[in-house]
Amino acid sequence: MEPRFPTPLDDFLFDLRGYLVLENAVEPELLAELNHAFDNFPTLQRGEWWGNAQRRDYTNDTGFELHNCVEVGEPFERLIDHPSWINHVRHYCGEEDSYVQGLFIDECIASIRSSGGHHPVHSGGYRGAMRGKYGYEHGVFRCGQCNIIVALTDIGEGDGPTMVVPGSHKSNFLHPLAGDYGKGDRMDDLPGAVPVYLKAGDAVLFVDGIMHGGSSRTNTEGERRVTIYRYGASWASTRFGYEYSAALLDRLTPERRKILQPIAPIRPPKP
Repeated sequence: MEPRFPTPLDDFLFDLRGYLVLENAVEPELLAELNHAFDNFPTLQRGEWWGNAQRRDYTNDTGFELHNCVEVGEPFERLIDHPSWINHVRHYCGEEDSYVQGLFIDECIASIRSSGGHHPVHSGGYRGAMRGKYGYEHGVFRCGQCNIIVALTDIGEGDGPTMVVPGSHKSNFLHPLAGDYGKGDRMDDLPGAVPVYLKAGDAVLFVDGIMHGGSSRTNTEGERRVTIYRYGASWASTRFGYEYSAALLDRLTPERRKILQPIAPIRPPKP
């Protein structure tokens, strides 16, 4: 696909709302390969490893979540620097025009959610962690982390779409009806929250500091399939301590390896 670049309208809407929808972000061939890979995931229990990837569901309700999914097949490697969004995340969270300019993938997750599942509301500007904080000053974006969620299936009403509270990445106040962030509260009827409907192949880009979560999946047929890649600054490290295998790093293109391992370890020479 031809590379996409953030436009002045993208910058305006991202600053205003905290998120962008990238339509037709993934080409049909790659979409088919990713779905084929999902079809062939092994049955894993929570905490069980598959090579260097691990099933690590965030909660009992979030469904199957395979962390470090970039390790389980070449189609997932192509998402690392996909031309539909790599220039956007470089612009928003890659420390543009600084001495540490560059990106790092904090988390990469393959997610499958069936009927009844949801992801509780979390984040927001109020007392937000620096890791996901939104920033713009002196003509440059300085976001701690931006997320790319790619829809591998159509995600419409009842399919458990991602929900966001537009503008909440800048909020100085606790949402009075959101309860205790991250403790299980559903987003379905949260005042100010809107669903982000996606067609298969679309992606949503958002700053991690926006209030967000996954609404309840009420449809009984099919499943919600997405990949989640969280990008941050080059000096970051993975949230849970996952490491990328030498086998993966050795087979990646230099550009992709630079994103997974932006700072190669420095060791003394072997005796």
